[in-house]
Amino acid sequence: FIQWLQVNGGELRGSKIKYSHSNKGCGVYSSNDASDGILLVVPLELAITPMRVLQDPLLGSECRASFNEGEVDDRFLMNLFLTVERLRKNSSWKPYLDMLPTTFGNPLWFTDDELLELRGTTLYRATELQKKTLLNLYNGKVKDLVKKLLTLDGGSERELSFEDFLWANSVFWTRALSIPLPHSFVFPQIHEEQNGCLSVEKSSEASTDRKSSNAMINGKDVKECEVTGNDIEVNGAEINSVQNDTVCVEGLVPGIDFCNHDLKAAATWEVDATGSVTGVPSSMYLLSAVQSPFKIEKEISISYGNKGNEELLYLYGFVIDNNPDDYLMVHYPVEAIENIPFSDSKSQLLEAQKAEMRCLLPKSLLDGGFFPVGFPKDKGNDDMEVARTCNYSWSGQRKTPSYVNKLVFPEDFLTTLRTIAMREDELFHVSSLLEELVGTEGERQPTDVEVRAAVWEACGDSGALQLLVDLLHVKMTDLEEYSGTEDCDTELLEKAYITDCPEELKGDENEISGSGRIRMSRNKWSSIVYRRGQKQLSRLFLKEAEHALQLSLSEQEDNGLHNHS
Repeated sequence: FIQWLQVNGGELRGSKIKYSHSNKGCGVYSSNDASDGILLVVPLELAITPMRVLQDPLLGSECRASFNEGEVDDRFLMNLFLTVERLRKNSSWKPYLDMLPTTFGNPLWFTDDELLELRGTTLYRATELQKKTLLNLYNGKVKDLVKKLLTLDGGSERELSFEDFLWANSVFWTRALSIPLPHSFVFPQIHEEQNGCLSVEKSSEASTDRKSSNAMINGKDVKECEVTGNDIEVNGAEINSVQNDTVCVEGLVPGIDFCNHDLKAAATWEVDATGSVTGVPSSMYLLSAVQSPFKIEKEISISYGNKGNEELLYLYGFVIDNNPDDYLMVHYPVEAIENIPFSDSKSQLLEAQKAEMRCLLPKSLLDGGFFPVGFPKDKGNDDMEVARTCNYSWSGQRKTPSYVNKLVFPEDFLTTLRTIAMREDELFHVSSLLEELVGTEGERQPTDVEVRAAVWEACGDSGALQLLVDLLHVKMTDLEEYSGTEDCDTELLEKAYITDCPEELKGDENEISGSGRIRMSRNKWSSIVYRRGQKQLSRLFLKEAEHALQLSLSEQEDNGLHNHS
């Protein structure tokens, strides 16, 4: 592989690539002091990108038409390319592909028993859905196309299987980097003349709640997955113009993609379009992010972005114990709205408010709540004023609650819950408040801000908070139903002896006699770490919601008595 990299213009300057650990595969390590901080240089010609696939002599013509028609997206192109190259007899990528892992730690690769450890979590259903989606894609599109391409190429090494496509999908998700490419590299002149231009579009956009809480296009943080049912939140941006002369594209960069993740990244990657930094035009390089020189043989890590364990396990197949970026996702099931009283009116109100049906609750929110737990990331929100009152004729009759700056739950989600929990009298109240603003004839539509203000004025918080408490109770019950309490998980983790040897895990008896330790696979351990974090966050956010509900009810009573008198 090193030879192949160097023959193709790659340069290992202050680094080398070697085997790291059974659960990490290979890693990049420092080898000597690179005085300018440039550790590794790879020509962009070696990067596997959607453009590379569209220009490929074998795949290009087959893919271009489908791509321009919008039948396939750029991720599909990448997965197709990897599947074909894996089976091709004389693939020019063989030295690179042979270095890649053959199995992965994400739930798509779990055994049936390991998958059962995730029951009750968001990931369990998301994995089942994803596997089904990939199988349908494989049977519907991939299988025949790959066989056809391999026949054109003169046959394959062996018979194609679904696992080859699954492998390609996991290689892409675990290794793709966001490459800030020069515009001319993505849209070569010849294609602009031939096709108007290569239509490299955002082909699989999804709305992400994370965008509002942290604008993150950082390193590997340009990933997104489409899991129907809004079951898992993965932050995403596919191909997006960063500056006029730069386009960010997801791709694999052989060499640089062997860097493993660390929250405290030791390096970042940059593109050198002109060669002025590295001496290699149109290249990508790994740049040291630390001031002092590396110790020899120290692993050089990059950051995949601030991700919770749900996302890390789903995409990359690992977790971080006590992850400071962990989060809980709470959502109100869209299909349940049909069964609530006045569902039509409420649906219209939800639409008018641009309502969010789910929300992400990062662990760091708790620091600004009623019961701060002092998690490592201190992002208190004491100074954050929550604007609840607007200047409408009817504004301010409902007093702003005393607890408003201690409420950790996003206002976007609370307004959704207020609307869903609304009683009949409150619904009429909202209508009359909005009529005052827009007139009985409805000369104009009220804005989302106006509708939110009216909903707040009519409902207050207690209905929403009661519904939130119920949702968190359901979440907790689901999590505990199959695997017991948070304490049970803590006990299992304390006794865990992780083995990567399947032979040691055969049979029902995994307790190591006399030691009190329990043998388990890394996948099982990761599942327990993830689900324990979910139980912990459910418990802590439930405590916040219950306390806010009590305060809301008592303040409502005081207001009621005050108004009454």
